[in-house]
Amino acid sequence: MAALNNEVKSFIVQALACFDTPSQVAASVKEEFGIEVSRQQCEQHDPTKRAGRDLAKRWVTLFHDTRKRFREDTAEIPIANRSYRLRMLGRLVEKAESSRNARLALQVLEQAAKECGDVYVNRQTKAEADPGYTTPTRVEVEIVDARKRDADA
Repeated sequence: MAALNNEVKSFIVQALACFDTPSQVAASVKEEFGIEVSRQQCEQHDPTKRAGRDLAKRWVTLFHDTRKRFREDTAEIPIANRSYRLRMLGRLVEKAESSRNARLALQVLEQAAKECGDVYVNRQTKAEADPGYTTPTRVEVEIVDARKRDADA
């Protein structure tokens, strides 16, 4: 097992914090620094794994700070925003129509419909979010509606 200097350790910790796999990190270390490290050695620098439970506090702090920054930065990536994706899909459908490519235009329109229909968004209904929640029955809804009408009158 190669002894790693702080620069290499920092690189490994930050790569793991950005959700790279230990195999990807090992390959990156070899490419970047010319050092052969195993994926197990890389995994020892991930405090969220059992192998990294004894990682030094400074590396744990670096890991969590990097991961927090990484998650916040995704909001700044244009393709991560729905409006950007819809604008791009709009341009693609116009280009497909102008080149008389009906099949591509339909595929792009389908993709836009999925985008608008929250197919790619992780949202929970009230019943999924609260296991104790039960959908009101028709009678309960009618009673509430009747009370609202009486209060308005």
